[in-house]
Amino acid sequence: MKKHIPEEADVQAEKPFRMNITVQSIRFDADTKLIDFIREKLLKLSQFTDEIHAAEVFLRLEHDGDNRENKVVEVKLAVPGTDLFAKRQDKTFEEATIAAVEALRSQVERAKAKGR
Repeated sequence: MKKHIPEEADVQAEKPFRMNITVQSIRFDADTKLIDFIREKLLKLSQFTDEIHAAEVFLRLEHDGDNRENKVVEVKLAVPGTDLFAKRQDKTFEEATIAAVEALRSQVERAKAKGR
């Protein structure tokens, strides 16, 4: 199921920030609470840069026997000049999202430092 969630947040008082967030759950329907959680975490990346234009999120369940860490979150950020990507697997989609966003935060900070 694919859901497109445009979201606005003020990064600076005079400069509105807009990130198009698309969440796609593969072979299941993600509930609104999970999608809102993902959107909230991704919007926090705007604290580090206002150049993120879009985010694509893929949610998947891995079928790997008795392993309970079967929730997979993949995130691709569209940033001018490059795309940033993180994939994390954990016990819950929320935990995997937090880990993926943290990895992306590091990538954003490195890209920003490199561009200076």
